[in-house]
Amino acid sequence: MELIIDGILKAFSLLFTLDREVLDITILSLKVSGIATIISVIIGVSVGTTIALNEFPGKRIIVSLVNTAMGLPPVVVGLFVTIFLWRNGPLGFLGILYTPYAIILAQSIIATPIVTGITVAAMQQLPKKLRLQILALGASRLQMVWMLLKESRLSLLAAVMAGFGGVISEIGASIMVGGNIKGYTRVLTTATVMETSKGNFDIAIALSIILLLLAYFINLILTFIQQREGTR
Repeated sequence: MELIIDGILKAFSLLFTLDREVLDITILSLKVSGIATIISVIIGVSVGTTIALNEFPGKRIIVSLVNTAMGLPPVVVGLFVTIFLWRNGPLGFLGILYTPYAIILAQSIIATPIVTGITVAAMQQLPKKLRLQILALGASRLQMVWMLLKESRLSLLAAVMAGFGGVISEIGASIMVGGNIKGYTRVLTTATVMETSKGNFDIAIALSIILLLLAYFINLILTFIQQREGTR
């Protein structure tokens, strides 16, 4: 119990004194996970909408693969991204292993199936007759898709929150492809693991609290947007 209290006090101390290292780690965590979430939303919503609005052979198999990938273990993603980015790997020429770009790539792969799966479910919940009604009013197919996305905006915002939550809290892929390099690729999750391994439980708890607060405030903002949209 004493460790927890010390950790809470340490967290507030680091926050109020604006500790430079902790501030840099927090900003990098937000930047990396934010960019990864944006990438996953662009890809996930596009792919999810395409899957949901079209009928083709093997559609159920594709959807089941997407749903399975929603629980993709981060360490598995980290392993394959590391292999691909290794200097002798297919993408080794990029030279981005153990950089923030590698973490963004890994986190994008983790979040994309989450966003895709929720998008598929959201779009399939809409009445099929709605598509015909929109087209009957003279809308183009692109306009029809846009209107369907607007109808599903609450679920899509939930997809954004789920995607962000999945990457801001992951550790396996980040530490494997980023290397936890101080001042360069160290994020809140990897820093917490490192401090725990060193026995600095107060700092580890403090970093965990900062991580929770960061995730909470981002999701709070998205929830306010979601609920405001829901009242319209």
